[in-house]
Amino acid sequence: MIKKMIADQIRSFAGSGRPPTDFLIPANDPGLFGPESMAWEIHRDFVSMMIGGISALILQAQHPAALAGVWDHSTFRKDLRGRLKRTAYFIAATTYGGKEMAMTSIHRVKSIHDHLHGVLPDGRTYRVSDPHLLYWVHLTEITSFLKSYETYRGRRLSRALKDQYIAEMSLIVRGLGCDLKDEKGHDRIAMTYSQALDDIRAYRSELEYTERTQTVINLIENAPTEPQLYAMNKLIIKAGFNNLPDWIYPMINRQVPTESERYLVEAAIKAMAVPVRWALSDGVHAHALRRMRSSAVRED
Repeated sequence: MIKKMIADQIRSFAGSGRPPTDFLIPANDPGLFGPESMAWEIHRDFVSMMIGGISALILQAQHPAALAGVWDHSTFRKDLRGRLKRTAYFIAATTYGGKEMAMTSIHRVKSIHDHLHGVLPDGRTYRVSDPHLLYWVHLTEITSFLKSYETYRGRRLSRALKDQYIAEMSLIVRGLGCDLKDEKGHDRIAMTYSQALDDIRAYRSELEYTERTQTVINLIENAPTEPQLYAMNKLIIKAGFNNLPDWIYPMINRQVPTESERYLVEAAIKAMAVPVRWALSDGVHAHALRRMRSSAVRED
């Protein structure tokens, strides 16, 4: 009873609020990655994914054109939680759903992106479907998720496992229409962790801290939540800021967290995560595993 109550509260914060029974079908369908993938392993941890998602949002907001697409064409300023829920569902569907669910989610997002464009405050035009912008969003997410997993899940990954995750996730950004090529016509989507870090560095000259960026940061820090989840929410947000790369702090007018500050937040997160992981032990990952292990029949 207590487990279900906690799980329902957390799902209502970041998901639909219902058990993920859609992930039970079709039987034996591994989806895009399958249970042996690093995507299944890393994305299964709700706590570190929330932390990584926050740091990714902060990084994405530093790019004026990437931010403009969200600023102009979404309701995130009035409904930040709704935005987070949609992102969480997309990650869950593309990671743990059967192939049809995953591809439907990718095609839906791509079809929306294809029709969105606008003008930046300085007069430059942008397209949400621009591969250069899609790639920035992709890089911030995969590197933030990896760092958060290692720090807050407490499992250090070998370079080979990091490379495996980066290569797996390239499938998603390619599906969204990111077809970047180098001057010789070769695909240049990162397939290794070191390349992903190099590619992020290449964007740094394009980043700006603007009033819009500050608005996003304020929204994240003051996101409304239920009283019973307030302490957990504030701790996750603090961890999200600590999860940023050190080079970004001067840009957002913040001090680099000290070692003691990082240690205290990590210790608090690890303690808080125990009941959360227990409550969510029958989440999308468990349902997807059940789909693979039996002739799973959808539950009502």
